[in-house]
Amino acid sequence: MTITSTPPEVRPARRVVRTVLLALLVLPGLVWALLRLLGAERGYVVQLFAFTPYVAAWAWIPVILALAARKWLVAAVAAIAGVLLAACVLPRALPDADRGPSDGAPLTVMTINMYIGQADPAAVVALVREHDVAVLAVQEFTTAAGHGLTAAGLDALLPYHALAGDEALGTTGSGLYSRHPISGSGSERGAGGNLQAYAMIHPPGAAALSVESAHPLAPYAKSVLGLWKEDLDREPGKNILLGDFNSTLDHAPVRDLIRRGYRDAADATGKGLLATWGPFAGRPIPPVTLDHVLVDKRIGVREVSVEPVRLSDHRAVIAELSVPRS
Repeated sequence: MTITSTPPEVRPARRVVRTVLLALLVLPGLVWALLRLLGAERGYVVQLFAFTPYVAAWAWIPVILALAARKWLVAAVAAIAGVLLAACVLPRALPDADRGPSDGAPLTVMTINMYIGQADPAAVVALVREHDVAVLAVQEFTTAAGHGLTAAGLDALLPYHALAGDEALGTTGSGLYSRHPISGSGSERGAGGNLQAYAMIHPPGAAALSVESAHPLAPYAKSVLGLWKEDLDREPGKNILLGDFNSTLDHAPVRDLIRRGYRDAADATGKGLLATWGPFAGRPIPPVTLDHVLVDKRIGVREVSVEPVRLSDHRAVIAELSVPRS
């Protein structure tokens, strides 16, 4: 019987190959973490950044492999990438110590993207009734969707409207429904073409609130990234901005918007990783958090839930708020 062994000169070569392969495995997570920290996403990376929470979880795989291979330096670098990404993502799963004032008047708001007006109106109205919603924002709103919501009984629950249905594309319409009287209603069209309905809402016993149904253009192609960013940069200063922002908290323009004096309701309550969009049309796309309720710092957040809506590719975001008393 002949026993063969690996020639001594081959062993260092194998170790070098393993080290290089592990380093290549670490590199994407490290670059991703640096781009995220710097807010430097550009081009097609903008779309990919919606999946940062998944990358944050994956980033620990190279750490485990490097430790198993006893590649201490590689493991240390991989751990740095993992920690940086975790620091960006994990706070969304933890309730904030400061959710804003808690002694105000209660007000529940909800937002839902109607998916080109195709969302089941009965399902939307059922959520409004079940959660005692006082203000509803809708995106991708069409006139036909409005008729469906009326037929399902929404007008009896939320009789005041600011509607801007758009039939040309089906994705650009917007609307606000309110239980309480409204004034100064209208809509504005963003740089990307989407309408955003707005109004001043007057809850009894509370200060009047400026509310807008937000719907910046989606960054669906490299050629529209400028319009996407412009829409987010131009979002008006309202008491409540809620809708489909086509962005997650890993996108720098949304973080810049929040720094202008808002708090993200889901983030404040530890629900910031609950996905609100996807999978799309049965495609194997991991779900992400594109829909948000942003409130100014005078408004407190009590609770947030995310609910599915039949025939919509988005989920409804429902936020129980504490608004300033009059």
